[in-house]
Amino acid sequence: SSTSFEVTMMPERTIFLSIFIILFLHVNSFLPSIPLSSNIHHSMFDRDHQHPHSHHPPLSGLNMHELIDVDVIGAASGVLDGGSLVTAFSDQGQNLAGTFFQLSLFPYLLFLYFLSYPSNSTPNLGNFGFQYLLLFVLATIPSGIVSKSVYGETLANVDWLHGGAEGLLTLTSILVVAGFRDKSVSGGMGVSGRETAIKAFALLGAVTFGVFCFGGSSLGFQSHSPFLFGLGDLPNDLLSTPNPEPLNALSIPTWAIHFSSVFEWLFAMQVIWNFAEVTNNEKWKGMTWGMLPLHASGIAACTYHFFYNDSSLQWMVSTQAGLTLLGNITCMIAAYRIAKSNGWTVGELNPFRGGYGG
Repeated sequence: SSTSFEVTMMPERTIFLSIFIILFLHVNSFLPSIPLSSNIHHSMFDRDHQHPHSHHPPLSGLNMHELIDVDVIGAASGVLDGGSLVTAFSDQGQNLAGTFFQLSLFPYLLFLYFLSYPSNSTPNLGNFGFQYLLLFVLATIPSGIVSKSVYGETLANVDWLHGGAEGLLTLTSILVVAGFRDKSVSGGMGVSGRETAIKAFALLGAVTFGVFCFGGSSLGFQSHSPFLFGLGDLPNDLLSTPNPEPLNALSIPTWAIHFSSVFEWLFAMQVIWNFAEVTNNEKWKGMTWGMLPLHASGIAACTYHFFYNDSSLQWMVSTQAGLTLLGNITCMIAAYRIAKSNGWTVGELNPFRGGYGG
């Protein structure tokens, strides 16, 4: 006999949140200029050597791995050479990478729509994980604003904000892996209490990041204060080298978060492949293939960081953005094929049907 799974979907909430993000990103058309603060304070958390002059490309939008690289996503506020926050927002559409990231939002919303089709029996927690990515994008908007308005830096160069935002992306992958694995192993039975606890923890993580985002500077965190106080970093005076790393180099904890995001995405691809075999629906394997460009996008982001976000690697950022757009499209196509195999028709788009299958 076949097992029936109870899945709670939230397509309306996803759509409302997405619309809010889109409006927030384009609100610059209606607001006056807001001067950026150039005041940068010193604290005991700063590293002990002089910050070199650096240039960074303007980035913004939705990057799906790193579903999307977080510091690029977080630059939804925009990165500019100077001026106003309005300039920062409008700047996101003025370059190839920003255009790719913005275009990637629409196919991702369609991906969520098809994935949430009830007959797919998509694991509740896994579906929540993919939706959580939108909350992650929303949370990185204020962090991009803070990094620019308070510290005069891009988010990629403010290590404690960068690592914290990347932590939210790590939670996204964990939610996806946990959801699909539990349903593959136990059929999703008897884990509702644990799912609630995991979701609460993920939401608490987002709230905590928001609190530190707005209150971090008053606590003494500066532009190059390392994430988690640089836990595991080698002391600056331990090794004598004529070519020390610049201050915008990622700390050990931030690198650890990046690596975990990349590997967790691979784990997510594997558990979704296994889910196809458990459900006897080979279309789910197409989802694994669809996620591959997003993994490549994460690799591109890490490569950019490895070379200290050098401005000469703008082509790498554009490549990452292009892979993000491609990955969101392939995931959307995969989710469409899954929904179609489970009975979805164009008639489902009729708003008067009362929802899926209404």
